[in-house]
Amino acid sequence: MSDKTMKLTGQGVDVDLPILSGTVGPDVIDIRKLYAQSGMFTYDPGFTSTASCDSSITYIDGDLGELQYRGYPIEQLAEHSDFMEVCYLLLKGELPNKEEKAKFINDVTYHTMLHEQINHFFNGFRRDAHPMSIMCGVVGALASFYHDSLDISDEHQRLVASYRLIAKMPTIAAMAYKYSVGQPFVYPDNNLSYSANFLKMMFSVPCEEYKVNPVLEKAMDLIFMLHADHEQNASTSTVRLAGSSGANPFACIASGIACLWGPAHGGANEACLKMLQEIGSVDRIQEYIGKAKDKEDPFRLMGFGHRVYKNFDPRAKVMRETAHKVLAELGVQDPLLDVAMELEKIALEDPYFVEKRLYPNVDFYSGIILKAMGFPTEMFTVLFAVSRTVGWVSQWNEMIADPIQKIGRPRQLFLGETQRDFVKIEDR
Repeated sequence: MSDKTMKLTGQGVDVDLPILSGTVGPDVIDIRKLYAQSGMFTYDPGFTSTASCDSSITYIDGDLGELQYRGYPIEQLAEHSDFMEVCYLLLKGELPNKEEKAKFINDVTYHTMLHEQINHFFNGFRRDAHPMSIMCGVVGALASFYHDSLDISDEHQRLVASYRLIAKMPTIAAMAYKYSVGQPFVYPDNNLSYSANFLKMMFSVPCEEYKVNPVLEKAMDLIFMLHADHEQNASTSTVRLAGSSGANPFACIASGIACLWGPAHGGANEACLKMLQEIGSVDRIQEYIGKAKDKEDPFRLMGFGHRVYKNFDPRAKVMRETAHKVLAELGVQDPLLDVAMELEKIALEDPYFVEKRLYPNVDFYSGIILKAMGFPTEMFTVLFAVSRTVGWVSQWNEMIADPIQKIGRPRQLFLGETQRDFVKIEDR
């Protein structure tokens, strides 16, 4: 924080606004008293120039292409850590020692099973229901089963709810998939890691032994880690806004899932695969590159560039290497993956893409990996929700504990009709 101010003058108003400084990143202008002193609000559609909270969880520098969890660069965490350790870091603020990590993993692992009655929920959905609609319904319904972790004023209950959500999301996600293909649900295996357990619940069947491929397990762990949190994005802001009303944690996370479902947010890697399907074959890539360069053509290359990162997406650097490892391990023969690899090569070399910094982003590579591993396209956003749950609950916990946080109440610039007198229907 600092004691600097900015003077706002005009329209007969002279206001001094405090300037607040974080530990890193741009300063912010504190406008909390602006309306009281000037009679005016600010106007910021999408809140893209507004800090809605202070936070110590995730820091992004889009110009430099940096992403840090609690101060640790994502590249270092990807190389040296794993998803459960990152979960602990995001929730508690520090990396765990061996004993703390072991206890955390144990505590989360023994919450992976669902109440048996929740299994019946799935029968209420059509088999072809989008799994994100199932996730919204089932996660919201958890509040009906776990009454001992609904009191948001109790720190212990908040922690239990956080553990439950992190633990149960993979189980719910896998059950949504199994239901869609008509296979029996596979219960969690407490002997496996978080990522290995998820893969087993997704792809094993009772009539055959399933062995988790360590290369795929590592890839799954990295995908979870790289998507764990991303500052005040749309879904995280939705979770915070829902939480500001005092809603229970399961309802708040369900609201985040609903927001993530949007194609402009969590549906990006699904949209990327649909684009590859539209291109269809390597010999049509140049045609679509031309369409992408044509400002009059509505076609847009999905999976390239990023709204926040004006340089290379730091997560994409990690995912690129992992994508090539997975493809090499599986030896998958798929025309769409051939299209993706050729498209990547062109985008990294073509002056048009390089000058505009339209580098492949994390959604491009994660989509390739997930398709190669056998995940159906409609499950991509579900996996994003599983990953992001720890970020949501970390941000939610931080918000609940923040003494200055208030219920969210954005203002508006009203452009409708002014007061009109009612006219009876027979006189209209």
